[in-house]
This record gives sequence, structure tokens and C-alpha cells, in this order.
Amino acid sequence: MDYRLIINQGRVADRTEGALVGARKAGRALADHLSVEATIVGQPSPAVQDDWRPALEQAADTLRGLAEAVGSSLDAGDIPLLVTNTCAASLATLPVAAERHPGAVFLWIDAHGDFNTPDTTESGYLGGMALAGACGLWDSGHGGTVNPRQVILVGARDIDSAEMDLLQHAGVTILSPEDATPEAVLELVAGRPVWIHVDWDVLEPGYIPAAYKIPSGLLPRQVAAIFSALPTESIRGVELAEFEAGDPDVPEALSVELIVETFQHLQQPLEISR
Repeated sequence: MDYRLIINQGRVADRTEGALVGARKAGRALADHLSVEATIVGQPSPAVQDDWRPALEQAADTLRGLAEAVGSSLDAGDIPLLVTNTCAASLATLPVAAERHPGAVFLWIDAHGDFNTPDTTESGYLGGMALAGACGLWDSGHGGTVNPRQVILVGARDIDSAEMDLLQHAGVTILSPEDATPEAVLELVAGRPVWIHVDWDVLEPGYIPAAYKIPSGLLPRQVAAIFSALPTESIRGVELAEFEAGDPDVPEALSVELIVETFQHLQQPLEISR
């Protein structure tokens, strides 16, 4: 099985300017690493401090494009490798993955739960509602077929009270940063197929910049260890989101290199797509 690289360049509720740039730069580095041509979805547009409703409407074409790209990749027997700007892009990608692989486990590796709904969100930010939408807790218009009992939230440490109630009621498994060991993840995966989503704010700040950074996160080596522990034949898709380019305190080239190096822990012994 080969990786098929998909880079999102359409705004999906971006409230900062660096995430689209970050997706483009990290995607180019991964394309060079894999020696592949990437599928580019969407056209950039400026960041806006808008509510989830207009943001969702504006992103409709981009979300449909992402769903089509993922579906085409899976139907061809490839592994989608998505480099996206925001977690809100997963509103479209996760339901497609769940339809093609209904038994898959979804590793949502993120500092946040992203499990708010229109009734619970305090910020109105679409990205904070992405996983809940993919699980069908609210209707995004892009599907809601993910079974929340097959979701493992890894490294989360900033969850709203109402959001936590939703997570617990839905049956999502939550691993705190302290509990997010390779052994714990493998035990929960239990030999099932795996779809991986990473929001780089899961890391301790200072390694890969993210717009919504939260202290006391995982170290890069801990994410790499989880990746290394997963059987390569179990991987059905990978999403890498929320690299905020342009942070003056973190050398951008080093962050991009770290993204590629972390991905490499998933790669072997997969045949690299040429």
C-alpha cells in the first residue's frame, strides 16, 4: 500500500494566517520525502474571526473536495496522507474513512477534544466542533458516521466541562498526556485498523507551533513512539493538522523537519509511492 499525499489549501474556519502556509510548507516537504506529486485541494483565502455557521458555508467546496480526494485514495487501495490547516477539515474526511473502514479505530491526537456542538460551543469556532460533527452529534452536512466508541482521544488536556460530558456520554476513550503511552494505545487499538489524526498542539509548545498551544503536552519522541508501535499494515489514513507557520520563536525549518521525521515512524516498511 502506498501513501497518497493530499494538501489542503482552502480556508476551513481559519482564524489565523499561518495554518494554510504551514500546510503548504509541510506538505511540500513530505512530497519531497516521498517523491510524489501531491493532490492540492482548495484555494487560500484570508483568515476571519467568524462564527461556525458562515465558516462552514464558506468551506463547503473545500470540504467536498477533501472528501472526494480521500474517497478516491481509499478506493484505489492507497493510504491518504492529509496535511491540513485546521482540524475542521476532518468534518469531511473522517466520515469517508468510517464508511470505507467501519471497524477502524480513530486516534485523535490533540490537546483539545474538538467535541463541542452548536449548543455547547463557547467560542463558536468550527474547529472545536470537528470530531463531534464527524461522530454525528450535530449535522455538518458532510456526514456523521464515525462511531464515538471507536475514537481514542490522545494527549487531551484542555476540554470544556460541557464538552467532557458529551465525550463521556458518547463513549470516547480519553488518554491524558501522562497515560498516552505506546502500550496503552496498542491495548486500546486491539489489532484493529487505525486512522490517525494529529493536531500539533498536542505537543509541548516550542517544537511545532500551533495557534492554540497548551502547556504540559507530549514531547515529539512520545508521538514518534506511538507511531512506531502501530503495525504499519493497520494504518488506513493519516492527518497532520494545525502547523502554524511564521512563529518568530521557533525556527520554521526545524519544525518542518520534525514533522517529516515524526511521519517516518509510520512509514516503514511501507513501499514509498513513486
